[in-house]
Amino acid sequence: MNRFIALCLSIFGITGAVAAESVAWSPLPKDGFISGRAASKADVEAGRAVFVAAKGDVIIGKPIAMQIPQYAWHKEGNRKTPVVVIQAEEASGQKIIGARLSDGQYLAGTLAEFELLGMNTPK
Repeated sequence: MNRFIALCLSIFGITGAVAAESVAWSPLPKDGFISGRAASKADVEAGRAVFVAAKGDVIIGKPIAMQIPQYAWHKEGNRKTPVVVIQAEEASGQKIIGARLSDGQYLAGTLAEFELLGMNTPK
């Protein structure tokens, strides 16, 4: 339920963002993410995904070809929040990213809201 609330809040641009000053990036996870396929409800429940792109019971999300997991900044106004991308899907013409914050919270947003940094630990 918290992930659903976080998804709804991030869609409306309300997040608990922190200023991007000095960041201690953690190593990328070895599991706990979705790559090469659309997420299911079970993936969200297990913490491997942030959202399910579906119409009714039919999953409509298509995976976006990108490195997952990877480091990124979530941009909101003049603020940047460090995240790890754990999901990337396209549905209904929208490219949506699911990400995990350093405190374990989740957020989702459009691809344009993220600055992708790749798999090497940012400096």
